[in-house]
Amino acid sequence: MTSDAPLPPDGRDVGSFSTPHPKVSYVIPVLNDADALRPAIDAVLRQDYDGEQEVVIAVAPSHDGSREIADERARVDSRVVVVDNPDVHIPAGMNRAVAVATGEVVVRVDAHSELPEGYTRRMVDVLATTGAVNVGGVMHAQGRSPVQSSVARAYNSGLGLGGGSYHSGVETGPGESAYLGVFRRSFVDRLGWYDTTIRRGEDYELNQRILGAGGVIWFVPDVRVTYWPRESWASLVRQMYATGVWRGELVRRRTPMSYRYAAAPLLVLGLASSLAVGVAQLAGAPAVPWAVVHLAPAAYAAFLGYAAATLGGHGLVERARDAGIIATIHLTWGAGFLRGVALGAGDTVDRSRVIDGEELPPPPAGRRSAAPRRRRRAG
Repeated sequence: MTSDAPLPPDGRDVGSFSTPHPKVSYVIPVLNDADALRPAIDAVLRQDYDGEQEVVIAVAPSHDGSREIADERARVDSRVVVVDNPDVHIPAGMNRAVAVATGEVVVRVDAHSELPEGYTRRMVDVLATTGAVNVGGVMHAQGRSPVQSSVARAYNSGLGLGGGSYHSGVETGPGESAYLGVFRRSFVDRLGWYDTTIRRGEDYELNQRILGAGGVIWFVPDVRVTYWPRESWASLVRQMYATGVWRGELVRRRTPMSYRYAAAPLLVLGLASSLAVGVAQLAGAPAVPWAVVHLAPAAYAAFLGYAAATLGGHGLVERARDAGIIATIHLTWGAGFLRGVALGAGDTVDRSRVIDGEELPPPPAGRRSAAPRRRRRAG
């Protein structure tokens, strides 16, 4: 999928589409996502876009009927194509899907997301009018169960996930990354798409390479994509810890990072320092000057109280759960980040959607796998 053609110097490639309504390929990586996959596919197939469309679903070995759902959709709708992803992980699945996709525009879709009406039409128009390489909207989390609803409130607030524009931004314009993403394929093909040695944060890493190559990423705040987050506390812990570990790994790889990513690991260090000093004081160590570190838990407790009061939960139980979810996100992500920076990610994976005891393939050797080759289908 690489090319020797030079990249546009400023990432703007206005008018490069072959038609006013270029063909769009939706790519969906799937692992044990049967419950969420049906509505995700339905939302894609309902898009009222004037150009040609196809859906490529990359299915990892699953145990919940995900493959059967994907195959059934492919049988009844010729626009749906299913490919295997034996490597399991999302970057590999994305690359396998892109390799067989034939659209000029590639729309990433998460199995736990639902595209709003008019999404494709609007985003392709933004690509054309801004010359951007990738465009994205707001990740609007929603919940059905009590825990999932608290996670959704945390995701939709800058207090939960750190204030990235695609969580709570309001200003249209260039950004550092994008949720999911609608890509100008001619540009990203030259970059080799996703780094398959990364297990979490592959979107951020790809977007940083787009920016480094002179591309523009455009944020569209009035477009909101529904996202259904993890439904249990345990799965949230697994997801956040793995995400933190891999963000730390990206720091080791010198991927550019915003300063705000330091907040959670600094919090973990502050709380750990307070605990250590407290134990030392109980053992007879002098209180001065080390007692100043106890300001960390005191300040964080006040922060959690503020978060519980403002996230939108109703009643004492909901607000307490909201505070617990916020703390879980911060502490597990921060601890994972510190581990990733210190030791690297190794074979850490997000196990929130796999069966306990199930073995997953280790990361491939090397910096990045070869870029997938685009396969053109006849017709």
